Amino acid sequence: MDISVIPVERIESRIFLIRGQKVMLDRDLAELYGVKTQVLNQAVKRNSKRFPEDFMFQLTLNEAEYLISQIVISNIGRGGVRKPPLAFTEQGVAMLSSVLKSDRAILVNIQIIRTFTKLREMISENDHLRRKLEIIEKQYDEQFKIVFDVLRRLLDDEESTQPEIGFKG
Repeated sequence: MDISVIPVERIESRIFLIRGQKVMLDRDLAELYGVKTQVLNQAVKRNSKRFPEDFMFQLTLNEAEYLISQIVISNIGRGGVRKPPLAFTEQGVAMLSSVLKSDRAILVNIQIIRTFTKLREMISENDHLRRKLEIIEKQYDEQFKIVFDVLRRLLDDEESTQPEIGFKG
């Protein structure tokens, strides 16, 4: 696979919101890097000091079960994953490039970090629009209240369609 053409959507679909943080799972990162999950996890284990809890954490059984039901990852203990996956934050993904030293890992990391940045910008832009709407609403009287109510409901509906875990861009 030509690394330079990994679609952004492919990376975005593998970023999940877990414990209030955008993360990627070890198995998804391993696939993108072109290594086995076991190889990625061994490299992390050998360099454990580089991965504090705000860079990487192991999912709980409940979180893993939820992901199994939402995105059809292997069932724990049924010939698939034996323990819950590791979740890497943006900082953890960046740190992976220092432990997986292949050219592919470096190029894939660059794409992943760019995707995290794009998602952060999209979230910020949505928040910026919401604040602008509130300022405009305060400046005008009741004649525009209906319009603002509809706009606010549309913004809220867009957010409510997002699953609790996961990110859809």
